Amino acid sequence: MKYFYPLFIFYLFTGIASGQQKHTFSLAKTDFMLDGKPFQVISGEMHPARIPKIYWRHRIQMAKAMGCNTIAAYLFWNYIEEKEGVYDFKSENRNIAEFVKICQEEGMWVLFRPGPYVCAEWDFGGLPPYLLKIPDIKIRCMDPRYMAAVSKYAAEVSNQIKPLLISNGGPIIMVQVENEYGSYGNDRVYMNAVKKLWVDNGINVPFYTADGPANALLEAGTVDGAAIGLDSGSSDADFERALKQNPNVPSFSSETYPGWLTHWGEKYQKPAVEDVVKQVTYLMDHKKSFNLYVIHGGTNFGFNAGANSFNRTQFQPDITSYDYDAPINERGEPTAKYIALRNLIGKYTSKKLPKIPESTAVTVVPTFEMKPFTSIWNELPIGIKATQVQSMESMGQYNGFILYRTKLIGHKSGELVINEPHDYAKVLLNGKLVDSIYRDGGKWTVKLPESDVKDPVLEILVENMGHINFGQFVIDRKGITDRVTLEGMTLFNWEIFNLPMDDQYIQSLKSHENTDLHDGVFFKGSFNLKAAADTYLDLSKFKKGVIWVNGHNLGRYWNLGPQFHLYCPANWLKEGENEVIVLDLHQKNASSISGVKTLE
Repeated sequence: MKYFYPLFIFYLFTGIASGQQKHTFSLAKTDFMLDGKPFQVISGEMHPARIPKIYWRHRIQMAKAMGCNTIAAYLFWNYIEEKEGVYDFKSENRNIAEFVKICQEEGMWVLFRPGPYVCAEWDFGGLPPYLLKIPDIKIRCMDPRYMAAVSKYAAEVSNQIKPLLISNGGPIIMVQVENEYGSYGNDRVYMNAVKKLWVDNGINVPFYTADGPANALLEAGTVDGAAIGLDSGSSDADFERALKQNPNVPSFSSETYPGWLTHWGEKYQKPAVEDVVKQVTYLMDHKKSFNLYVIHGGTNFGFNAGANSFNRTQFQPDITSYDYDAPINERGEPTAKYIALRNLIGKYTSKKLPKIPESTAVTVVPTFEMKPFTSIWNELPIGIKATQVQSMESMGQYNGFILYRTKLIGHKSGELVINEPHDYAKVLLNGKLVDSIYRDGGKWTVKLPESDVKDPVLEILVENMGHINFGQFVIDRKGITDRVTLEGMTLFNWEIFNLPMDDQYIQSLKSHENTDLHDGVFFKGSFNLKAAADTYLDLSKFKKGVIWVNGHNLGRYWNLGPQFHLYCPANWLKEGENEVIVLDLHQKNASSISGVKTLE
């Protein structure tokens, strides 16, 4: 190991961008081998889908300046195949090949994490929700319908990344097989089948798995011949468990956590600087490879934030920001953790680290007014008749909102039970709000008042707040997933309205200012800029909904907190007038939005 640090410095600072020299990467019993010599992977993870493309290079340079020699990157299957059979590797932040090439240009190696399942606090863990149209689908196993979709995905992704493997002169040194499978199931046949899919598609670099450092999880989640990733590995005992599982491959800390995720209704999660410094000190002292999950989190733009659930009545949706209290914050600025880790890693090198890149421009938008101009009830598409309520996915819809409407026959008041509302529902009787219910906690009962209308009309508007992305309850269909009863009587004969809130729908909204907008109101306003720059918009004067700027969906907001400021990147803004649309489920009166510079 005496030659380890000079080799590390050589590759970190001379770079691999030229592509003139072809390198090799392989697995020894205890070490990763780069060009036949031991190599310590010092990786920082970031996700291209969560970062505006204009900032990819900046964020990679930030990781390099902190002392990393590698970038780990998830690819989200449902981000590149939003519509079944249509693969998009070009628009917005989807060009994974370009991201990897930038890594190479900046002298960084790449750990590629393509799934098919990834978790990542991303909607459905990256799996495409169209799978949920199949009533009895089983995922992350050898269900032939699931595997057929995975096979197509693997072929498409392989075509993108094969030229970028280290074996072909690229920077990708390892590919992960699935993710944390031991925390979900024990189908080793499936895990080996996924690995074989990549191999059959020409992926000829080493593989690795990633699981919690527990014997049962490692036994269920590892694959013969693949390096063992530990989520996380921070002690001798952790690495000894990996050695016991397979003494013939190296192990590493595949997710060392400098920060943590935050759900709606929680305080921002902020692990202490000294805790992550202690973990990384251990890894550096013991020359263990590691990946910081995440070095930069970015943003769950649109409807991409996922959710957790650890029992049938619990639901914990993630906030829109994926700042994660990471060393590089949501807007790409270095934090105290960044400086501490840079100083720490710098002690183990014989050459100065690169200069920290300057932060990108930020502006404060002047306060502007938002006025109501229409509502969901004025913008309904053609309804679809159904005998029974249907899930959102069975209606061919995968995000946004869905409305159910029926006339009450028989019982017309009393105890209304919705089984199960996924995830947040407003109950209206004859166009008047009765109550709102939230999936978390399992309290799905509403008291319907008596009505003097002969044929009362019941409407239930349901918001999809993100498919569960981890654990045993990831089969998470949205809308009303079973039935609705009134005083024990099942309600039939519904009209269902799909409201995915896609770009086309938002662009088509028309003003109905002189009508009764009541609940589910759209607001419109605008602000002017002399020059486009990053900003945050303060939604604290609104209650719960979604915001679009110049047609771009920034994500969800909720006065439950902790997030009130939503990030808007410069590439979605323009010089002059910028249009803002807000859909709020509870706000009815005009209000204002202010610009701020930070998440908090």
